[in-house]
Amino acid sequence: MDLGIRGKKAIVCASSKGLGRGCAMALAEAGCDLVVNGRNADQLAKTAAELRERFGVKVTEIVGDVSKPEVQKALLAACPDPDILVNNNGGPPFRDFRELDRAKILEGVTQNMVTPVELVQAVIDGMAERGFGRIVNITSLSVYVPIPGLDLSSGARAGLTSFLAGVARTVIDRNVTINNMLPGKLDTDRLRPPHEAGTPEDPAAAAARKTQAAANVPAKRLGTSEEFGQICAFLCSVHAGYLTGQNIPVDGGAYVSAF
Repeated sequence: MDLGIRGKKAIVCASSKGLGRGCAMALAEAGCDLVVNGRNADQLAKTAAELRERFGVKVTEIVGDVSKPEVQKALLAACPDPDILVNNNGGPPFRDFRELDRAKILEGVTQNMVTPVELVQAVIDGMAERGFGRIVNITSLSVYVPIPGLDLSSGARAGLTSFLAGVARTVIDRNVTINNMLPGKLDTDRLRPPHEAGTPEDPAAAAARKTQAAANVPAKRLGTSEEFGQICAFLCSVHAGYLTGQNIPVDGGAYVSAF
């Protein structure tokens, strides 16, 4: 399917690896020029080089934590009039809520609610004026199914979801949509044990880990960043202009609800 977005410009936050990288790859495949972002300069450069080589699109790299105002400024300077914004950021680490002090709570809310809101504020009016805009927020299935220990992540992302639910209805008439993707168990670093840098995971250990992690998923497997990215690209396409304010679980059927 031609997504109708060839030549569009996209900012994809936290896109050097994982789900953000999957989204960047799918958008590049659809013909979008990209601004990509990540904290690790070497990893980001590797991803950017692959995007250019595979898809022949323009790729600009912005290194740094997207929660920092100076990094946001650099993203917007590199792409002042984006057609597509994919909000993504790492979440707070697993931690009992009793261990959270005010500083940690504010940091988590800044990363997973304030930062994407700030970026939406910066781009949404321009999108509306030009008559095209797609905003996709990568949140978490924990918005629907809270996970003890990830309370801060769940709360901040749920706040973002509610905050933008009303905003989404104010710009749909100008062909600007805002939707959220809720990843469940996908095979990214977040589900992998730590390894020494540059050391691949033992194949047998990886297979056992994936089987165990997928045991309670109806699909009986982990999702991939590639298929996640393709769903993101569709939400950014010309075909998704009548879909806004929605939460899309990408979880292999783990979230059980008829409505």
